[in-house]
Amino acid sequence: MAFTVNGELVEDSEIRAESSALRPQYEAAVQGMDPIEAEMQLRDWSRENVIERVLLRQEAASDPEPIAIEAIEETLRTLQSQPGGEATCRTAGGADELRKDVEIRMRVDRLLEKTTSKVAPPKHKDVSEYYRKNKEQFRRPELVRAGHIVKNVDESVDEATALAAIQKVQEELKAGANFEDLADRLSDCAGNRGELGWVSRGQMVQEFEDVIFSLKENAVSDIFRTTFGFHIAKVYERKPEGVSDFAEVREAIEKSLHRQKQERAVENFLDRLRAKAVIQELPRKA
Repeated sequence: MAFTVNGELVEDSEIRAESSALRPQYEAAVQGMDPIEAEMQLRDWSRENVIERVLLRQEAASDPEPIAIEAIEETLRTLQSQPGGEATCRTAGGADELRKDVEIRMRVDRLLEKTTSKVAPPKHKDVSEYYRKNKEQFRRPELVRAGHIVKNVDESVDEATALAAIQKVQEELKAGANFEDLADRLSDCAGNRGELGWVSRGQMVQEFEDVIFSLKENAVSDIFRTTFGFHIAKVYERKPEGVSDFAEVREAIEKSLHRQKQERAVENFLDRLRAKAVIQELPRKA
């Protein structure tokens, strides 16, 4: 059913569109709920989302400070340069309508930024307290930081050719060549000096994991075969299964707690807009 928010008409079609957008993630969250009750709740949530978007848009539009024309045009050019961008301009009422839409999005973004900009980052004691109370959240599997040199076997390179190439790499290593230099120069996965970063079990093919999880720190493997081709691997560091140290996760906790505080600030702001909003139901059309 249609309604107005501070005099602005909201058609029922907007609620249905929001319900369709929410449904995939919503259905996974309400498994076991009575279907009729779940559908009513989905509609209520969709309605509230639409109302909040309208209130944000109205509040953002009331700000007398203009958005720089140059910034709007730059965003518009970026949208038009993306795949399907020109078609979007034609089907969305043309560039003028899209320009208005871009401006209001930028105004909303500015409003949200103002709302969250004064939210202070969490204090160190709050971060450390969160870590102390939630250590199990930071349990990690066994980890290995590894690098590799690979010669692929595929439709363009046969097994014998790839094996001969990796054997030459191994000869250079035994002669004292630097592993990382060879990785950049000779690996079929060149770049980043062969670095793979931290790896846990289940991320790589089994043959690769069997090798790197059996190597000691700073050890280099013999040549081995996987489904991709021939490899030589190097292990730089190992971490046993356990709870990550506070220093390892401090920054992530800070960002998470700060983001939660910002989300609460936005929720409180929306609650204030909602409290003073005039929302009127319109009679159903005959």
